[in-house]
Amino acid sequence: MSAAPDVAANLDAVRRRIAAAAARAGRAAADVRLIAVAKTQSAELIRAAVAAGARDIGENYVQEALAKRSAVGGEVRWHLIGHLQRNKAGRALDAFELIHGVDSLALAEALAQHASARGRRARVLIEVNVGGETSKHGVAPDDLPALLERLRDPFLSIEGLMTIPPPVSTEQARQCFRRLRALRDAAGLRELSMGMTDDFEVAIEEGATMVRVGRAIFGERHHRDHR
Repeated sequence: MSAAPDVAANLDAVRRRIAAAAARAGRAAADVRLIAVAKTQSAELIRAAVAAGARDIGENYVQEALAKRSAVGGEVRWHLIGHLQRNKAGRALDAFELIHGVDSLALAEALAQHASARGRRARVLIEVNVGGETSKHGVAPDDLPALLERLRDPFLSIEGLMTIPPPVSTEQARQCFRRLRALRDAAGLRELSMGMTDDFEVAIEEGATMVRVGRAIFGERHHRDHR
């Protein structure tokens, strides 16, 4: 049985790497939000991350996040970073402060409808399939302007864009991140959720405002997640 990861030390190391990448880009480290991706990790490990200063936790599944929220506690913002099915839109609003993977008009409209019933706004990012992979979710870059034009709803707060690049070299990923930033700038949005354990430093150099880091903090995932 492998030893439990030193979550506090790992978090500190990731923060140092974030600060160095931000400095290379002439940015402040405080402008980059670190989302600790805790899918399949235990509540105990997540509590260790929170005790070490993590304030943003990412999960892939609504049910898993709902179960962990009460077990973890603390002043934590929860982010849904996985694909969301429309029939879980209402429960997702109850579990997450920010939903990263909105990739269709139908899903956005479902979230707005549930948000209206709750008397609040749904805070979302639009997922863009910059790499054009058929296996990935996300709106095609060329379709983004039309989608944004149709998503003018008082109960929907579109805060930025999100992407997951193809499994390519970091320099090839850089081109994906650069394109997402251009799309974000053209749309007049603020947030860029891009970059994971293997490429978050490049993402920061290209303007990421949120990076989603799991393995570098918690170690390898448990094998319950087969996605």
